[in-house]
Amino acid sequence: MPTTTSEALPNSSVLAAVERLAAATATPCPPVRDLLGTDDIAAAYAVQQRLTDQRVAAGGTITGRKIGLTSPAVQQQLGVDQPDFGVLFADMDVTGLPEVPSDRLLQPKAEAEIAFVLGADLIDGDLDDAQIRAAVARAAAALEIVDSRIADWDITITDTVADNGSSGLYVLGENWFTLDEFEPRDVAMQLYADDALVSEGTGAACLGDPLQALAWLARTARDYGQPLRAGQVILSGALGPMVPTPPGTTVRAELSTLGTVTATFSKGTHS
Repeated sequence: MPTTTSEALPNSSVLAAVERLAAATATPCPPVRDLLGTDDIAAAYAVQQRLTDQRVAAGGTITGRKIGLTSPAVQQQLGVDQPDFGVLFADMDVTGLPEVPSDRLLQPKAEAEIAFVLGADLIDGDLDDAQIRAAVARAAAALEIVDSRIADWDITITDTVADNGSSGLYVLGENWFTLDEFEPRDVAMQLYADDALVSEGTGAACLGDPLQALAWLARTARDYGQPLRAGQVILSGALGPMVPTPPGTTVRAELSTLGTVTATFSKGTHS
């Protein structure tokens, strides 16, 4: 991620945005675009980097990245022409828990995605299609639980980037496959909330191909000096619209070939 912002933005604005987001642990905060503007993406990533550094300093372990804004419709809504990314930490993986802890979340929503695990670094070379495909060791169905520290999800691109790409938690499916066994762009997805179909889509809805999203991330992360590494988990971006997941909700994503991934949100609320 960038270590500096645009020269036009005072460092005090970045620090103020960091402070506002860091304080939003129990109650969402106002947007930070009043501090960053609506198009200075470098400044927003500088905020994200400072918050990431704080989390690492407190003992957090980075385990991968999530890709966001992969839907053309969402990009149009926010007035951007590219995806964004956030950082995944070890404690965001709640796959092994009996329930998703609602008390760790403010205003969560769920998205069905493909999780890739890298078997090789993506640092050198052209990062072309063949290199990206060869770097993927395995893949599984996943639920990304997105969350926002910005009140009422009132976000622009700078708000969501600064807020770690609106990352929350994630759940991985049990079945893993290689790219010899399925084609990500051909995956069909249905997402159910309490057994009602609430979202559907395909791999092609994710930048035309989830592997294209991964390629974008690999190039962008390298440009920002934080290249993708072997062993990291990469969440592809949504295959269909996200849905709210209030406490007590059970969500189930069914992805062709990859199988099913389910999560039940605990009835406890954030206090």
